[in-house]
Amino acid sequence: MAEDEPRQDPGLPEDARLRSLDRRLKQAQAQESARTGTNAGAQGKGQAQGMRILSDLFGMPLGGALVGWLLDRWFGTRPVFLLALLFLGFCGAIWNVYKISKQRPE
Repeated sequence: MAEDEPRQDPGLPEDARLRSLDRRLKQAQAQESARTGTNAGAQGKGQAQGMRILSDLFGMPLGGALVGWLLDRWFGTRPVFLLALLFLGFCGAIWNVYKISKQRPE
């Protein structure tokens, strides 16, 4: 018998002890979930919203600053475009955070 093959013969019926164990395990997980009041789906969406907020708060101002720096080098103006696009990126990030905060995490 190879190592990756299951040890139970597919022709044999499923063991009643395994079915009982699966049933008790699912029941215990449901009781623990009800006791702690946790729901994996709500945590996943809340975490996704948090990561989106974090990426907006860092990415939009940094992207604006990078584009502003490149425009300043191209046109020969030093801090004008850098500061303007950095400010616009920050305002856009705050606007996105506001829109995300109005959504429910459920």
